[in-house]
Amino acid sequence: MLMRPTYALIDLSNLKYNYLNIRRRVKSSKIMAVVKADAYGHGVKQVCNALNALKDKPEYYGVATADEGAELRKNRTKQPVLVFEPVLSEEAEVIVKNKLIATVFDLRHLDILKKAMKGRERADIHIKIDTGMNRLGINYNYAADFIKEVKKNNSFNIDGIYTHFATSDEKDKSFAILQLERFTSVISKLRSEGINYGTAHCANSGAILDLPGSYIDMVRPGISLYGYYPSLETTESIKLKPVMSLFSVVNSVKEIGRGESVSYGRRFTAAEKTKIAAVPIGYADGFRRDLTNKASAIINNTYYCQAGTVTMDRIMFNIGLENKIRIGDKVILLGSIKDKKIDAWDWSRLLNTIPYEITCGISKRVPRIYK
Repeated sequence: MLMRPTYALIDLSNLKYNYLNIRRRVKSSKIMAVVKADAYGHGVKQVCNALNALKDKPEYYGVATADEGAELRKNRTKQPVLVFEPVLSEEAEVIVKNKLIATVFDLRHLDILKKAMKGRERADIHIKIDTGMNRLGINYNYAADFIKEVKKNNSFNIDGIYTHFATSDEKDKSFAILQLERFTSVISKLRSEGINYGTAHCANSGAILDLPGSYIDMVRPGISLYGYYPSLETTESIKLKPVMSLFSVVNSVKEIGRGESVSYGRRFTAAEKTKIAAVPIGYADGFRRDLTNKASAIINNTYYCQAGTVTMDRIMFNIGLENKIRIGDKVILLGSIKDKKIDAWDWSRLLNTIPYEITCGISKRVPRIYK
């Protein structure tokens, strides 16, 4: 089978390194490995297989949608799988059929699930509590009463409760601490009344790094599994290695004169005679158009600047005249060699975004190679 010269290399040993470092950090707390969005673009099947090959494998997995959960079951993932999105009637049967854990924070969610169960055994659910994110969940002030109401319905087992931090990746942790206090107040109330709420969890990557008091029963690493800190404001209390690298090749080199332009819109004009190397990757692959005239690549252990508008399938680099770059030479777009490195934070700074968007944005058109 022929493969494109542009590909993403997924280093599963780095994935395991990150996971085991997180495991050491959180000690006895369980881990829910977050593998939504095709494991943040890394390939959910291969990521789950690698983590499940470890002796100390994740206790849970987390996904965004029911279809993502069904994909894990198809891959014979045995652990409990939590679907973060609130249950919809269109997805309820998939949740029930695949024995996924539904997120619930409204009594109508139970009605939807009950119809899909069709008299089958009890379904596991996790109740989401809104402590200040104001996106999804039952308000923390009403959470304990809601949980008591749900407990009356024997068709459902409350396997866990959870919340999500809005600012755990920021230097100022005051709001995250307030959210944690709100969440633990619900836990305390439930405990005082002898109500079993299952497994409590709230720590995302930022909280795992900086708020050990938030570990409670389980943590939910996402971007940290794949080798990136969630922001530039967290500590680096856990050592991480990027899991994804992105490579291509030079597939044409041409010389242009002073004053000649490159690509659509003539957004690059040569200040002097130079050579332009074309590389077969573009915005359809996840090399964003906003990187035009901003990004760099490593070719033959030297940084070169991208030149001219990024196109759907191709980008160009100004390589000057004094070099020995040839067709077929390797191009490092994300990755490292010797003392040179480009990572998703370099792109993020140029695009005013975060590494999550970079790795998720490397499209399916780019083959993944696993090592």
